[in-house]
This record gives sequence, structure tokens and C-alpha cells, in this order.
Amino acid sequence: MARKKEYNKEEVLEKAMQLFWRNGYETTSMQMLEKEMGINKFSIYSAFGNKQGLFLESLNHYKLRINSIFEPLIQGTKGLEDIKQFFYDSVRSNFNDEALKGCLVTNTYNEFSESEDVLIKEQMTSFMEDLKAIFIEKLQMDPNKDQETVLKQANYLLLAKHGLAAAARVNTPKEIKDYIEMTFKNL
Repeated sequence: MARKKEYNKEEVLEKAMQLFWRNGYETTSMQMLEKEMGINKFSIYSAFGNKQGLFLESLNHYKLRINSIFEPLIQGTKGLEDIKQFFYDSVRSNFNDEALKGCLVTNTYNEFSESEDVLIKEQMTSFMEDLKAIFIEKLQMDPNKDQETVLKQANYLLLAKHGLAAAARVNTPKEIKDYIEMTFKNL
């Protein structure tokens, strides 16, 4: 008879996500995951397949968690102002929890920039393409912008968002505010 699992999958996934967020994928060992999640590696392998499977599910869990930040951006009707508010919203939580710095997706994007891991690269590419598409949609709300300008500004904002996520790991709230204000000053 199979043993009944004695843990809540969402709870252990949240713990794994937090650990990956703090330490990155490569630095996080199976032993660290066992300790943090409170389950043994056999349960981890049974539920998630392997460390990579757990990490991919952690990324999906993170994306669901940050939907509350994306929803106002997606639903907004103010174009560039919606993007600016998204920048502020995306770093606000970083200053509430000292252990969680930056954006898990951006941290992962940076960590895997030279990796051959196809599955994780696909996840990162998909996320960035989706975000760029939202930026394009918001920028197109300004009838004075031609398509070339919209695409250039969307690329600029995507790179600025990467920079913001990295800066949120080490800079003060005042420095972050200045960064965001200067990013949008000439758009």
C-alpha cells in the first residue's frame, strides 16, 4: 500500500521558491531543500521529478504570486503611467522582506544567461516576451508614438526593468525612486 503524503504541496512549494529566490538555483542544494521544505528528497523527487522540476514549479508559483502586481498593469488605461506604477509596485515588496531581493525571474534570467538549460531558458524567454508585449500595448496608447518608437521604448523599458530588479537587491528606496523617475523622465 502506498504511503499517503504528509505535506501540503503549496506550502512546500512556497518554501522551495523562497529558498531559490534567496540563493539562486545553482547554490541551492537538495540538502538545503530538504531542510527548508521539511520533507525528504524521495518526496521531493516523487512530487517534482528532480531539482529542475521543483525549480520550474517554483517559477510558476512565483508568477502566480506576482499576478497582483501585473493585474493593474494589464487592466490599466493610462499607458506609460501604468508601466511606471508597475515599476514601483514590482519593487515595493522588496523593501518589506530583507531576505528577498530583486525579482526571482530576473535573478533567474541573469543566473541562466549562459546556461544550456533549454527548459528554464524557455520559461525566461516566454516571461520576457509577455512583459514586452504588455509594454508595447501600453506605449501604443499614445497616438503620438510611431511603431518604431514604441518598439525601441519597449526594449528600453524591458532593460530598465532588469536593472531595477538588480538595483532593488542593493540600493536604498530613495535611490530606487530616483532610478524609476529618471527612467520615465524622457519617455
